[in-house]
Amino acid sequence: MKSLYCSLPFLFVVVCSLSWVNASANSHENFLDCLSSYHPQESSSISKVIYTETNSSYSEILESSIQNYRFFTTNTPKPLVIVTPLNNSHVQATIHCSKKHGLQIRIRSGGHNFEGLSYVSQVPFVVIDLVHFRSIDVDVENEEAWIQSGAITGEVYYRINERSTNLTFLGAVGHTVGISGFISGGGYGLLFRKYGLAADNVIDAMFVDANGRVLDRKLMGEDLFWAIRGGGGGSFGIVLSWKVKLVHVPSTVTVAAIRRTLEQNATQLLHRWQYVAPNLPNDVYSVVSISTTNSTENGERTVVATFVSVFQGGANELIPLMQERFPELGLVREDYIEMTWIESILLLTGLTNQTSEVLLDRSYKNFFLSPSFKGKSDYMRKPMPEIVIQGLWSRLLEDEARISTLNIIAYGGKMDEIPETETPFPHRKGTLYKISYYVGWQEDDNSNPQRYISWIRKVYKYMGPFVSKYPREAYLNYRDLDIGRNNNEGKASYKQASVWGRKYFKKNFNQLTYVKAKIDPENFFGHEQSIPPRFH
Repeated sequence: MKSLYCSLPFLFVVVCSLSWVNASANSHENFLDCLSSYHPQESSSISKVIYTETNSSYSEILESSIQNYRFFTTNTPKPLVIVTPLNNSHVQATIHCSKKHGLQIRIRSGGHNFEGLSYVSQVPFVVIDLVHFRSIDVDVENEEAWIQSGAITGEVYYRINERSTNLTFLGAVGHTVGISGFISGGGYGLLFRKYGLAADNVIDAMFVDANGRVLDRKLMGEDLFWAIRGGGGGSFGIVLSWKVKLVHVPSTVTVAAIRRTLEQNATQLLHRWQYVAPNLPNDVYSVVSISTTNSTENGERTVVATFVSVFQGGANELIPLMQERFPELGLVREDYIEMTWIESILLLTGLTNQTSEVLLDRSYKNFFLSPSFKGKSDYMRKPMPEIVIQGLWSRLLEDEARISTLNIIAYGGKMDEIPETETPFPHRKGTLYKISYYVGWQEDDNSNPQRYISWIRKVYKYMGPFVSKYPREAYLNYRDLDIGRNNNEGKASYKQASVWGRKYFKKNFNQLTYVKAKIDPENFFGHEQSIPPRFH
């Protein structure tokens, strides 16, 4: 009868809402009792890492890793319980009790999920926040490290740099990005054109499945090990830690950056960049960041493109390279700055006035543009004509785009050499560059962000004819529910999930669904874009 009521419009909304609340309350109490009794000898320790809304620290814990305040409003659904486990047993207990009492689990590492999927759900749910799972064991001699899933990239950079200034991990540019979500989606950074993605450099992992089994690479098998390295978080189980290869960086890194407005030929320079950047040596990371600013000539808004190159080596090598390949950019000696690897991370994260210790601060809120935002992504296989670029400019000058950025990241290099099926991340050979679209707004507009979201959707639609096709590819770590979604319980048919799944994974989506069927046939781990199980 309840399902009949809930299928009817308006009249029975209150009835359904009340039944949902009552069910939630019962599940909540039963869940807490279950946690205490799962390992009676550990009941005192697990009680110290359980937070409910009656706990004074609940809001502080919830907000601590929220990186998009679009999902921190009075109307945003909150978890019934937050668990911050101290050990494997706490994770196993939370899985067992959530499963037993019908609660969905959301797993949070750094909180950077673009759609808030690591800490928001539309059904009764529990958050496992891995904030205490952050040990980093660096083995310099063998050039590898075990990293627990709750560590942020800044902590990893810092701890490796303590041991060796010539080794690092293929982490993100943003220092508060959580390691586990980053690797689970592929994970690109400043060195990806030289060494590939973070997921390409994983050696082993410790993983907990829906039955609470703790599995390493040998026990989980190569199919599941393949799937967790780019197949997305929250679909297969919970990765507790990752064993990764460390890679070499030189003692000197050179960063060159120059800004050009429309009046300074930004259109022609971006058009030319498309042909130059994907063919630069593997040691060069190249990005163009596009936003708007007030023109120095007449004070009106204009588009500004910032061309950034990060080179693994000295300026004496990069200067002649750029003069040969991209003389139109007009770089002069003063535009090149030599620094250490760790200093380049601080510079590109906007932390130039800080010491490297800031990398350890996971509470640091480095909102480049605004605390609330919507993001989207595209992959390009052909250069944009100048007229298309000009069409982008007119849209960037609209009122809704005052806090917006397009980041255009060159591919090529090592990415062209790794097969599409090596990991679930398929955006490899033939990709010229990736575009990330970003629009932000101030917290005051969180009650009605639709005008900004409509703007970014309009830009995305405009770009449709010029980007990758069949499918129109997207980057998993820039989650975007606009491209397709499961239902609120994380359930979807293979056909329904293929709509978004092929955009993230292309043909690899099929294999992911088969792996899901093996490891989690009951689809316990689910969210709006989790992999559905598909049985042969």
